[in-house]
Amino acid sequence: MSESWDDYADGWDSNEAVILYCQKAHESLLNNVDLEGRKVLDFGCGTGLLTERISNQASSVVAIDPSKKMISVLKGKHLNNVHAINSELTQELIDNDQVLRSGFDIIVASSALAFVSDYQETLKLLKLLLRKGGFLVQWDWLKEREEPGIGFSEELIELALEQAGFSKYSTSVPFSLEGSDGSMKVVMGIAENA
Repeated sequence: MSESWDDYADGWDSNEAVILYCQKAHESLLNNVDLEGRKVLDFGCGTGLLTERISNQASSVVAIDPSKKMISVLKGKHLNNVHAINSELTQELIDNDQVLRSGFDIIVASSALAFVSDYQETLKLLKLLLRKGGFLVQWDWLKEREEPGIGFSEELIELALEQAGFSKYSTSVPFSLEGSDGSMKVVMGIAENA
């Protein structure tokens, strides 16, 4: 795997597995939260495949990703109600960005949180951005505790959400994708900022 997500930007939107993952994540999102008229943050948005789907229902979407080329692809889609930010999420960024500080009804993180340097700290920052009654929804590859590779167990997600200050949360396995190595399950965590 490349060291930089920029290397994947050009072919990302035509990758069938990526498209299918996005479609299934979007379906599971709609089964759990109402996007209509909501302000949404797409954390780790990549080229905006999920952002684009969400923007059709939400009032506005802020899409953030550290990959300059991924954000460039997203901006090229000219989505009217989407504000793109090319940056890592930090406390300093939150303190200095009025768009982020205004808060969100829903935060989504599709296959993004397994790639951050500090999962626990990132969850705390995301919770700061979530309005009261708002929802954080994450999808990542499901893995058992001792398994190698990228992903999370349901127990690890639940523990991390609790430690980040969420009192209402749940996990499930809403879908799986077939690959050359067999079926790969996706875990979804949902937390409410009660």
